[in-house]
Amino acid sequence: MKTNSFTERLYDYLNNEEDARACSAISEDACKETPNNYFLILLSNTLTKLGDTLSNPKTVLTWVMSYVNAPVYLISFIVPIRESGSMLPQIVIASYVRTQERRKWIYVIGSVLQCLSIAAIGFVTLYTEGVTAGYTIILLLVLFSLSRGLCSIASKDVLGKTIPKKKRGKLKGYTVSVSGVLVLLAGLYIIYRSKSDANVTFYAVLLFFAASLWLFAALVYAFITEEKGATDGGKNAWKEAWQRMNIIKTDKHFRNFVIARSLLLCSALTAPYYVLLAQDNLGKESYLLGLFILANGLASIISAPIWGRMADTSSKKVMAIAASFAAILGIAMFFIIAFLPTIKSSFWLYPIAFFLLGIAHSGVRLGRKTYIVDMAEGNQRTDYVSVSNTLIGAILLLTGGISALVALISTKGVILVLSVFGIYGAYRSYNLPNVESK
Repeated sequence: MKTNSFTERLYDYLNNEEDARACSAISEDACKETPNNYFLILLSNTLTKLGDTLSNPKTVLTWVMSYVNAPVYLISFIVPIRESGSMLPQIVIASYVRTQERRKWIYVIGSVLQCLSIAAIGFVTLYTEGVTAGYTIILLLVLFSLSRGLCSIASKDVLGKTIPKKKRGKLKGYTVSVSGVLVLLAGLYIIYRSKSDANVTFYAVLLFFAASLWLFAALVYAFITEEKGATDGGKNAWKEAWQRMNIIKTDKHFRNFVIARSLLLCSALTAPYYVLLAQDNLGKESYLLGLFILANGLASIISAPIWGRMADTSSKKVMAIAASFAAILGIAMFFIIAFLPTIKSSFWLYPIAFFLLGIAHSGVRLGRKTYIVDMAEGNQRTDYVSVSNTLIGAILLLTGGISALVALISTKGVILVLSVFGIYGAYRSYNLPNVESK
């Protein structure tokens, strides 16, 4: 298929392609389709990122479960389940993915299932309450997380087959930036509605809209031109899974990456505790939801393109810098909450802190995603992604459970402990080999 001249010009402009197009690590045929694929991936990922924001367990789902009077102990599980549920099964899911010559259809199926899961949570919000609503939402969240796992593995494979090295970080950066603008508008709308009556129906409709975004994303992704790929392995899912886990022992480079990545969880795991601190010191007014969404959107708009360009030069440095930023912020917040009572009651503190954390977390995500895609080729990339996500899923669930228990004693203490781990994670990230020059 011949690419549209405007698409080619825009692609070349965004990626500083002045002469012949560089297509490192992909085939010549795939190179010809890169501009179209670039923008299809950008649009699809933008839609799913907006959907993620409008159904975020750290903000929206917490508010929803509170509205339907779900038990507090169930609310505390939604973040670990949503994150680890998409990671833990990936070592087995990857065995099936490896049998598919074209893996974009795995992503399409996963997106449709995510659409159905979030839409069902919207109906639960409208028609049930209490324990029944809480457990039903948890079950649907498990389905949603498993579906995310399908998309996670497939998307990295498709990205590696269709987009050249040193273009992938910028693509992720532009995606986060564009979705950040839409998130910004969503936050403003929620703040506006909070002045009137942001009731349970409003949040249910918000979830229905989020669900529709995954459906549109699936339709867009289906148009990506993907060449056939290797299909070795994947005959016996469990056997292949356990054999594949051996790479954590035999591959020192990969093992060090997993250790670093596990220590970088501070930027993700501290986020809900910033929200809890705000609720403890400012109350639970609905406008806070809009402010946190607004802060997160602004953080993406400002930081993502910069992180993306930096990641194409050295993704390990992006991981190290962003993790250091998140850790220093967390330590500062601990001392403010513990020793400066006047400031901790200030209206401006928590949205600004969440904004800064959003900048740091954007860098951590962009850095480690670009790193793992660039450090491998072919089916090795599928192995790396599935094994690392499975291990991180287990670590995340364990750490999230321990953090929930510690939070019963001291919310600010959890932030401090996780931030200390983040400092060490930055050190381990900086000492990883640079993969962009391979």
